[in-house]
Amino acid sequence: MKIGVIGSGNIGGNLGKHWAKAGHEVLFTSRHPKQLKQLVQEAGGKSKAVTLDEAWEANVDVYLLAVPFKAIDKLAELYAGEYGNKIIIDATNPYPERDGEMAQEVRDSNRNASEYTAMKFGTAKTAKAFNTIQAEHLKDRAFRDTDKLAIPFAAQDEESKMVTQQLIEDIGFEAVYIGGLEDTHIMDPDQKIYGKSTNRQHLEEMMNK
Repeated sequence: MKIGVIGSGNIGGNLGKHWAKAGHEVLFTSRHPKQLKQLVQEAGGKSKAVTLDEAWEANVDVYLLAVPFKAIDKLAELYAGEYGNKIIIDATNPYPERDGEMAQEVRDSNRNASEYTAMKFGTAKTAKAFNTIQAEHLKDRAFRDTDKLAIPFAAQDEESKMVTQQLIEDIGFEAVYIGGLEDTHIMDPDQKIYGKSTNRQHLEEMMNK
């Protein structure tokens, strides 16, 4: 698959490296792609650094959103129409102390964070994943054959479900489907399974409490 990584920090950077190792084509993005030279070298494989414009024009299969939550409005505004029928994996989290008033409004509203992203990227197929695992575990515990960490995920439709599950399993984690985007409240900050790095059995026990 060709994957556009929007946001190349701890989550996006490490996921991009894992996916490149698994054989996927990875486009890391930055306003200054040359600053990602070391990241691309570490990722190896079929990876390169591009601008945001280039990423949206690249006809990728999947976009990973790993930006601060406050960036979603601007991204959606700038690239409306560029993501029609594309799959977007939302790895963002609303933190009011970082993201300001809009994050607090989303947390106080009747919809959860992934539903907000799906609304903004209205013509895309949105999934939610990789927002609950701790960054150091995402980095260090990929590609395990045993004692795999579970990654909970949700998806808007069957295609986004299948692709997200594959991308989780391709890098040695265990995919745990929790349902549609309306079910992702338990993945949001301060909720049941947020920040929990654990195996499938324990994760499912926490979900069912």
